[in-house]
Formats: sequence, C-alpha cells, structure tokens
Amino acid sequence: MGNTKSSALSKDLLEELKSNTKYSESELCTWYQSFLKECPGGKISKQQFEGIYASFFPDADPSKYARHVFRSFDTNADGTLDFKEYIVALHLTSGGKTLQKLEWAFALYDVDGNGTISKNEILEIVRSIFNMIPADDQKNLPEDENTPEKRAEKVWEFFGKKDNDKISEGEFIQGVMENKDILRLIQYDEPQKIKDKLKEKKQ
Repeated sequence: MGNTKSSALSKDLLEELKSNTKYSESELCTWYQSFLKECPGGKISKQQFEGIYASFFPDADPSKYARHVFRSFDTNADGTLDFKEYIVALHLTSGGKTLQKLEWAFALYDVDGNGTISKNEILEIVRSIFNMIPADDQKNLPEDENTPEKRAEKVWEFFGKKDNDKISEGEFIQGVMENKDILRLIQYDEPQKIKDKLKEKKQ
C-alpha cells in the first residue's frame, strides 16, 4: 500500500506533535495510519469531518457544531484539515491544557473571526451544541438553561455585557477561568464519547 515514505510521519512533524500534545510516538503513528486509510490524500474535507462527528452522535445532529469546530481548526483556511491540524483538534477537544483549550474555545465562538465575540455568536454556537443533546437529555436540563436562548443569556449576563457589547479574548479567558460554571455552559462535553469510539476503532 504505497511506498513507506508516504505512509510514515516525517520526523520533524512527529517531534512537533509529541511536544505539543499528550500523545506518544506509537499513538501518533497509529493515528497517522488510520488517518491515511480514511483520507488517502492526506487531508480531511469539511464533509468528511462532519461525517466523523455524525458517527459519534448517532442520536443527534452534530453537523452545525462540527462545521464550527472544523472552522476553528482549519488554521490556514484552505477548507481541509491536514494531519497536524487534525491531531491538534483531537488534543484540544479531549485534554489540552486549560489555557490552550480556552484559546480554542474563543476561536470557536468567534464565528466571523474578527477577534471579539458578540451575543449572537454565543447564541449560534450554543444552538449548535443543543442540536447534539438528545431530546430526552434536554428535558433534564435546569429550568434556567434548558433552551439555547436561556443558556446564551446566562453566559452573557455573567460577563456583565449589554446586548450590543463584545467580549475580547482576554476577557473571555479570564472570565471562564474564574468561573467553572461558565466553562460548563459554553462547551459540549464530548471527549469521553470520542475517546471510547476511537478505542473501538483501534481494536
């Protein structure tokens, strides 16, 4: 299946990913082989990425959230994720350092990429998160956060902003670090589900 050069990770990239993520050399090599199997061209398109998320959430609709996650990790904005972008995405969504995760979360919520977050942008991402929560689970949410609008309002009130104000990256990171409740409201806690799926694929 192809020559060894195309199916092996370059030493430089391997070293970079080992130092920037929590993955070992053997894990990265295993990931790379499965990545090439799924994406022989070495790139994941937005549609393929959405397909991966869809397989993780069969009982919900993760397409909008997947689109936003894809955008936040497509660092060179070429419409695809290469192996490096893909591994960084996995690392940050499943166990990156808090500051790294919050910088990524800010990029996720900064939908138009202008360096600030508006109330509408928070509502857009929160709506995409709600699409991934099965209807039965939504019924068990607290009264004051059982709709995207209520949850977005709660986040916005925490930052003490007026409707047309904006949140800067510094404010966002500081605010979330000081209040774990906000972290819970702004993220979809998918890492364990994704880890379990990946284990299944490896076996």
